[in-house]
Amino acid sequence: MPHVIVKVWPGKTDAQKQALAEAIVNNVTDILGYGDAAVSVAFEEVSADDWTEKVVEPDILAKWDTLAKTPGYVGRDGQRI
Repeated sequence: MPHVIVKVWPGKTDAQKQALAEAIVNNVTDILGYGDAAVSVAFEEVSADDWTEKVVEPDILAKWDTLAKTPGYVGRDGQRI
């Protein structure tokens, strides 16, 4: 614990994903004080066509009050900003 899920559009290389995973693990261990073995990172590729249905609606708008960083492309009301 914790398990971090990163949702991205397809097309990122394995090297990019590995570099991001390492950065996430380093920050989680440094900031939260967990050991490296306690942290896991997963990537889920979601197409641009499915982004609103599979990410914006269930993970952003439905959980707006839990976001530590809100996106700059959609507001709490679901309208593009």
